[in-house]
Amino acid sequence: MPSASELAWLIPVLPLLGACLTGLGLISFNRTINRLRKPVALFLISCVGAAAVLSYAVLAEQLAGAGPTEMLFNWASAGTFNLPMGFRVDPLGAVMLALVTTIAVLVMVYSDGYMAHDKGYVRFFTYLALFSSSMLGLVISPNLLEIYVFWELVGMCSYLLVGFWYDRDAAANAAQKAFVVNRVGDFGLLLGILGLFWATGSFGFEEIGTRLQGAVANGSLTTGVAVLLCLLVFMGPMAKSAQFPLHVWLPDAMEGPTPISALIHAATMVAAGVFLVARLQPVYAPFPAVQAVIAVIGTITLLLGASIALTQQDLKKGLAYSTVSQLGYMMLAMGCGAPVAGMFHLVTHAFFKAMLFLGSGSVIHAMEEVVGHEPVLAQDMRLMGGLRRYMPITATTFLIGCVAIAGIPPLAGFWSKDEILGQAFHHFPILWAAGFLTAGMTAFYMFRLYFLTFEGSFRGNDKVLQAQLLAAAGKSSDEAHAEEGHGHLADHPHESGWQMAMPLVVLAVPSVLIGLLGMPWNSRFAALVDPHEAAEMAEHFSWRDFLPLAGSSVAISVAGISLAVLAYSLHRIDLGQAVAARFPAVNSFLANKWYLDAINEKLFVQGSRKIARKVLDVDSKVVDGVVNLTGLLTLGSGEGLKYFETGRVQFYALIVFGGVIAMVLLFSAFG
Repeated sequence: MPSASELAWLIPVLPLLGACLTGLGLISFNRTINRLRKPVALFLISCVGAAAVLSYAVLAEQLAGAGPTEMLFNWASAGTFNLPMGFRVDPLGAVMLALVTTIAVLVMVYSDGYMAHDKGYVRFFTYLALFSSSMLGLVISPNLLEIYVFWELVGMCSYLLVGFWYDRDAAANAAQKAFVVNRVGDFGLLLGILGLFWATGSFGFEEIGTRLQGAVANGSLTTGVAVLLCLLVFMGPMAKSAQFPLHVWLPDAMEGPTPISALIHAATMVAAGVFLVARLQPVYAPFPAVQAVIAVIGTITLLLGASIALTQQDLKKGLAYSTVSQLGYMMLAMGCGAPVAGMFHLVTHAFFKAMLFLGSGSVIHAMEEVVGHEPVLAQDMRLMGGLRRYMPITATTFLIGCVAIAGIPPLAGFWSKDEILGQAFHHFPILWAAGFLTAGMTAFYMFRLYFLTFEGSFRGNDKVLQAQLLAAAGKSSDEAHAEEGHGHLADHPHESGWQMAMPLVVLAVPSVLIGLLGMPWNSRFAALVDPHEAAEMAEHFSWRDFLPLAGSSVAISVAGISLAVLAYSLHRIDLGQAVAARFPAVNSFLANKWYLDAINEKLFVQGSRKIARKVLDVDSKVVDGVVNLTGLLTLGSGEGLKYFETGRVQFYALIVFGGVIAMVLLFSAFG
């Protein structure tokens, strides 16, 4: 009987088959399939669930000590050139398979409640299954070329899901923005892959690393070219994992349904970039310059995301910038040559961030009962407050997520973030300082989100405030109500149904406990993913080093939480007004997202339009002019020559004689 690892190819295939069957059904029998909402959802959840069971079996084999499994076949060959495809299972891949399928199943169960009344219910589940399949295929890919295929499928699915409500201009624009920004990164990735193949003759991760290092050592390739190729490949993860300056698409992607926000931010789209950088460590590790660039970009990203999150009023966008910041931590770890620490933070972050996003979806779903389906109102924290009384399960799990991401022990975020800060302290002390400061900012803005949403008095029935927010968004109350077409609204929100509450409770468990697998003196996660790294961690662990760093990290997080309590729970200080009045330039800088969207609009959007207009002018005046002139000359010469077509032989002989005389005279003149 084949082992689970030998059957791992079924893990992406099962959701893909489910998505293909449902998609063909929607194309061929649209009305019938849309009427079978629950059976179709159950079928697709079962497909992803079967993939999850197989993923757990693969992980169990790896935990039991099974070695990596790689099964390849020749996909294309020409002479001595062979292009292998297939699948690869190793500890890193097994962890990712289990993570992606777990989050995907919980998101799909949650979506049954969240999307219950949406007319695109079946289409949404089809996209979710296809998205999961694409990410799972990427995880088990054995080489860069196959990864690129699934990389593009992940990008396509994110485009479909971010723009799921395509009749909303904001959603359609966000999907286009995500698509275009990721194409920039993917172009660099493709150039890097082709360049590495030119330099090494391979698409395999370890082979590229070994051969690239050898080519530099024997002088057939300069270090500068090798570094350039590595950085080109890194452009792909920069865009997918929302690293500065290609992060701008991720906050706008909140225009999609909240379940897909959870899936993108926890286990698929943004995780793909971090996973690829971890896979490419054999390529990056020999080049300190590449590692330094990755670490610096990660640090800028973590600081940028946290600083912008401080001023956000939209609940989902606050969480989105939080994700940008946490992805920066993961890239900082990769740049420090600590992929185990980065991947561990990816795992812990996936659970509590999925819980936070699904919690925000529960809040928004409940707020829509009070203010209608207008996103400007349903997602704005200024209309929330006091929701803990009405939504105790959502509030409790959201609080657990806030404590976890703030880095308070013994919850998951403390162990993974502290390991990254420890690695940064020993490799790049200046970058550690930025990460340390960001830890305090993270604790502050997350508890700001919690207090504004769940504590105090409920503000959702304030009609004056609603009108002000709509006016600021350029809408009137009548327009918003007419667009949404809602009838009677409730006086206060209610807790979500079991389909939405159950995934929150399930995710709360690993958010609390999974960090214990990464305690630095006995890291079971490191022992699974990289036993050599685990042995080094245990050998070099020192309480004298650990306690001051961990203690200072906890202290700055507690300081951030305390400041949030004083400002947004006890209302002892009016922090927002005080900062805005004292430092208006800083407040404006953060509220306008470092002006990066404005810069992109000015340089790239308007700049490309100007170039396009000039190209159009050249095309219409020069290219079309030449073509039209050629046509006119042909037409004119034809009109003139037709008079010489008389059909009289004597006339033709006269022309030939005249031509001969002309040639004789010409040669005589130049003779």
